[in-house]
Amino acid sequence: MADVTHIASLETQLQATLDKIPAYTWYAAPTGGLTFVNTRCADYLGLPSDHLLRFGIETGAAWDSHLAFLHPDDIEETQRVWSSCLKTGSPGEVSFRVRNAAGTYRWFLSRAEPLRANDGTLLYWIGINLDIEDRKQAEFYLAEGQRLAHTGSWTFTAAGFTHWSPELFAIHGLAPSDGAPSIPEYIALVHPDDREFVAQAIQTMLAEHRGFDFTKRIVRPDGTIRHVRCVGVAATDGEGFVGTGIDATEQEQLMAELRQILDLAPQLIAVLGPKRERLYVNRPALSYLGTTLDEWRRRVMGEAGSEAHPEDAERINAVGEQAIISGLPYELEVRLRAADGSYRWFLARYNPLRDDQGQIIRWYVACTDIDDRKRAEERMRNETIALREDLDRGSMFEEIVGSSPALQRVLAQVAKVAQTDSTVLIMGETGTGKELLARAIHKRSRRASGAFIRVNCAAIPPSLIASELFGHEKGAFTGALQRRLGRFEAADGGTIFLDEIGELPPEAQVALLRVLQEREIERVGSSHPIAVDVRVLAATNRDLEAAVERGAFREDLFYRFNVFPVRLPPLRERAEDIPILVEYLVDRYAKQVGKTIRNIPKQTLQLLQAYDWPGNVRELQNVIERAVVLSEGETFVIDHSWLTTNRRKLSNGTGRPVPTPVDGEKALIEAALTESQGRVSGPRGAAAKLGIPRQTLEWKIRTLNIDKFAFRKR
Repeated sequence: MADVTHIASLETQLQATLDKIPAYTWYAAPTGGLTFVNTRCADYLGLPSDHLLRFGIETGAAWDSHLAFLHPDDIEETQRVWSSCLKTGSPGEVSFRVRNAAGTYRWFLSRAEPLRANDGTLLYWIGINLDIEDRKQAEFYLAEGQRLAHTGSWTFTAAGFTHWSPELFAIHGLAPSDGAPSIPEYIALVHPDDREFVAQAIQTMLAEHRGFDFTKRIVRPDGTIRHVRCVGVAATDGEGFVGTGIDATEQEQLMAELRQILDLAPQLIAVLGPKRERLYVNRPALSYLGTTLDEWRRRVMGEAGSEAHPEDAERINAVGEQAIISGLPYELEVRLRAADGSYRWFLARYNPLRDDQGQIIRWYVACTDIDDRKRAEERMRNETIALREDLDRGSMFEEIVGSSPALQRVLAQVAKVAQTDSTVLIMGETGTGKELLARAIHKRSRRASGAFIRVNCAAIPPSLIASELFGHEKGAFTGALQRRLGRFEAADGGTIFLDEIGELPPEAQVALLRVLQEREIERVGSSHPIAVDVRVLAATNRDLEAAVERGAFREDLFYRFNVFPVRLPPLRERAEDIPILVEYLVDRYAKQVGKTIRNIPKQTLQLLQAYDWPGNVRELQNVIERAVVLSEGETFVIDHSWLTTNRRKLSNGTGRPVPTPVDGEKALIEAALTESQGRVSGPRGAAAKLGIPRQTLEWKIRTLNIDKFAFRKR
């Protein structure tokens, strides 16, 4: 109890003492939490009269929370010093700017000392902040005076100089009593090697009446040579110029030393002005470009004769203009023309150099040769593309296996349309692999990372199609206990595959037409449209054109789907693919059941190729899987009876069996065309009479060289 009383008494005495000191004082807890500030300090900070810090009551805030009073540029250094004090228990000091009640900042030198008990225990941190604003101001003006001693001002007209400041006379080693020199007198002050250049600059300045910025050498009366930078702008009254002369001798000497260093660098290095005006480029760059320094300075990016590749110039200028605004370093890959006219790739890194006021005075550009790397990347890219093309052409387009011309024509179409967002209508008989083709299109599209949503339109009851496709709101119908997203919303950003679209009922066709037109859906039970970004792929095994003629399918919807039609050939039209398919499927199913099958007899392949395959690849898969399961040993065998029970028969419209296309296909087609008077599609067309899709019949007519127009009535 006595210790607590003693500490309380100590705090009271400490606060009273600090309040009497004519300075900004404070103390903090051993952990660094600010506990008390004296009245002078509290008034400066603008703390209210009832603020806890005025009474020595710790606020509980972390010590760094009080850094909000400091200038943002000084916080990092203050944190570093204060953290070191807390860690070591040693005194410390730091200069920072503190914001007062009016919102302005003053400089303070802050010193902190640890106050310890007799046993060495740290009781408090005692601090005093000394106002050093006047000292900081004096330091600034001293530095500014030194800077201005190297800068003079002048005014100029066609008659010559009308004013020189004392500083400008001092730079040239002249007395102000001599008066501002005339143009001939001024030219006489210039180094003999620079006089022609300066005279030309003056003539250009007067003729074009525009600003300028150049550096030349002058010779003082005592014979010393100084580099003077002249910066001028046209006067606002339209008469003459005003500007400054800056002694840049030390800067030029430094630049000369820097040039020697840059000339030894293995990179192509350039020095640009604050607005990217060309100042200097090192010898390796001049050697590579096959030019001189003066020629390089006169070049303009993007114009004829520029070293940048024409395809890169616009990008270089655009990035450079943005960099002038942001002032941030950047890099980009560019092609630069060599002396022999060839181009090589370089990585150009741009870094700004700033003065004491933070203004950019130079841009340094270092170009590293990366041509070998870029060419290696290009070779690898080309090899990858070629490998993919070989894989696609060779046999594997997803799981669509084959190399027949009929299939390759389809895959070539798909490879082109996959990169677009066009609607694709995939037509083909049952079992030809329409869904596999749709998945291949999706995986090769820019939507590959999005969802692929499949909808079997034939498997959904007509009453539920709208809900399945577009979703529904809670209570939209009996059983709708909660909101449900439809397939189109699930596919947003990806692809929706509408299989068997020929089975859609009329009301669903109307709703689907609106979605394809407006790219918006409405959930069942809602009138609020929802935008969807979905690519639509559709498939059918029906003759949609015939369905349109019968009135079973909307014509406008057919044309919406038929943007890019693709017909998958049935297996009987690509019999040369059967050996590849058999080998692929035997290997796949053998691995699934843990068998090793090494031999596929030639007679077996011939038997499979002779079969008509009404069920197409799906039927072939079933036969292969069944045979693999039943096969014993390493030889693949099938039962011949499996290929005789389901042989496809065609109908000529009378119900009587007719020969298969293999036996008398041409005569059969010609008979059907005669009966339909040369019409292929429609309910009375030859395709309907033969019981095959219109696309299949059109292909057969072309293959068998049949002139369908010869069967039309004259």
